[in-house]
Amino acid sequence: MKRIEDVLDSSIHTIGIAGHINPDGDCIGSTTGLYLYITENYPEYQVDLYLEEPKPLLQTMTAYDKSIHEVNEPRAYDLFITCDTSEKPRIALAGGLFEQANKTVCIDHHVSNPGFAQVNHIVADASSCAEVLADLMDPVRISVNTATNLYTGIVHDTGVFQYTNTTPHTMEVAAGLMRKGVRHSQIIDRTFNIRSYDQNRILGYALEKSEQRLGGRLVVSSLTIREMNRYGVTLKDLDCIVSQLRLTEGAEGAVFAYEKEPGIFKISLRSNTYLDVAKAAAEFGGGGHVHAAGCTLKGEANEVLRKVVDVLEDYMEEP
Repeated sequence: MKRIEDVLDSSIHTIGIAGHINPDGDCIGSTTGLYLYITENYPEYQVDLYLEEPKPLLQTMTAYDKSIHEVNEPRAYDLFITCDTSEKPRIALAGGLFEQANKTVCIDHHVSNPGFAQVNHIVADASSCAEVLADLMDPVRISVNTATNLYTGIVHDTGVFQYTNTTPHTMEVAAGLMRKGVRHSQIIDRTFNIRSYDQNRILGYALEKSEQRLGGRLVVSSLTIREMNRYGVTLKDLDCIVSQLRLTEGAEGAVFAYEKEPGIFKISLRSNTYLDVAKAAAEFGGGGHVHAAGCTLKGEANEVLRKVVDVLEDYMEEP
């Protein structure tokens, strides 16, 4: 597939678009960006966007208010497109609709993606799904709103262009989007840097209880449901914690475990240079990128951290 238009043939009348569970900035930016591109340029299609609710700051993106948060009845779309979704079980609330669609497309950048759709466009060395989509779109047809949402997606998956997944091509794509009139500094502050008072408090608590492992090469921390309730935060308030742990001097990687349900912990993994956290996550049924991955484990906080650290130790030898 060279252009989005390659899958928009004359047999298509209805289109569904969906992202992954617990959507982040790249997921929201990609899905809303694609929704805008199609609806603005091809009004003859009926397009529905399915998303779980992200953290409030991401809900300000244009077209997010068009998204559907519940699937009340089955429907067979002519075309269904997933964005930023690494495997079929991670399609959020619209997984059943994907299965029933006449034609399915997966647009992604996760190296672990097996290619689960009829048409798969997976660029594993891209910084973000938003970057992949920008390359698939006709530059002339990209509006300022579409560009803004795609730029937001890139910013979030590159950590404002500081992660190692940022390439010269990433910067070229971002520059092209900026030429559309994107207010880049406002986007970075509004959706990436600004945190609520409670988010700052829970970040401070997670840092205070963090520990160094493997001679300081790993920094780990965890939060239980009880601790989150004490600070009045939800899972959407925890995004910045693992990235901050990663920035500890002398650390190659970071592990952050947070309790989603009683006894079930989501594990977020990050690394700086040589540590492949995607391989470690895969040993627990998870996945992701070399420097950013995740998985889910059952047990107590200390127990799941120990298991993950034991596996990461096997990948910790610097090449």
